[in-house]
Amino acid sequence: MTELIDNYKRKINYLRVSITDRCNLRCVYCMPKEGASPIGHSEILSYEEIIRIIKVAVKKGITKIRITGGEPLIRKNVLYFVDLISRIKGIDDLSMTTNGVLLKDMARPLFDAGIKRLNVSLDSLKPERYHEITRGNHLSDVLEGIEEAVRVGFSPIKINVVAIRGFNDDEILDFARLTLIHPYQIRFIEFMPIGSGDNWTKEKIITSREIKEKIENLQNLIPVDLKRLKGPAKVYRFHGAKGEIGFISPSSDHFCSTCNRIRLTADGKIRTCLFSDEEIDLKKSLRMSCDDEELEKIIDTTILEKPKRHHLATPIFKKCSRTMSRIGG
Repeated sequence: MTELIDNYKRKINYLRVSITDRCNLRCVYCMPKEGASPIGHSEILSYEEIIRIIKVAVKKGITKIRITGGEPLIRKNVLYFVDLISRIKGIDDLSMTTNGVLLKDMARPLFDAGIKRLNVSLDSLKPERYHEITRGNHLSDVLEGIEEAVRVGFSPIKINVVAIRGFNDDEILDFARLTLIHPYQIRFIEFMPIGSGDNWTKEKIITSREIKEKIENLQNLIPVDLKRLKGPAKVYRFHGAKGEIGFISPSSDHFCSTCNRIRLTADGKIRTCLFSDEEIDLKKSLRMSCDDEELEKIIDTTILEKPKRHHLATPIFKKCSRTMSRIGG
């Protein structure tokens, strides 16, 4: 196994793999009420194509895989796919991001197939507001799914909360209190400008610093041992708490200098930065019967084109046009 090193000496070892652009929710900051027009079935990578890309990427130095969507649990035969990935030698960490709607019934099969870590997207604990955000009535299903995931043995279970000023920022303390009695890592994520809609504005961003200050009015936060942590979150905990609280700050305190990830979209594009429209098409080469050596060269070229940083909060920033469901969470 080799190592993927970009032009800024960052070691790239993390691949996020979107297996579908479809979702069973219609979150207001992700897609329009009627839903985004789905990518045609023939344009979506087959499981066999994705597995081939993953095997080549692992050979090049990828050791961490996260399966995303849309909502990955709605794709047919997803357990078969997870099992295939879990058998690939060289993958040290296999996880999934889900909205949790189907998790109650899927938790045990997912765990048995090879997923051991979960991220669950959940932006409100209030049924009416959950419906307003997601345009769905599944809050009880999500909460029961998280509880089942704990019983099954997933660890850690990270709950991703997109904090939006004037929308759900009054629930910050409610989420933080969950960590006192549950072994969750509640992660507050700054509102990001993704997609072509006009729902995002700078005024709606509540920064990680503001969130942390609000939580510390409840109780002092203790930094978690940084040596065991991997990823962009700065993590803390309350004294005696079962869980943890993380802060992800793409807008106010970017982590580009340590970014170790690339993304594979469901339609076969490689993206090196979440906030850029720059993509390289792997699917075209795959379907022209390229060999693995050519795939390796494409991945090498992609890594060398990874930008030094994104340009949020700078005059040259231009919001990327793809919705989050079409990028992969």
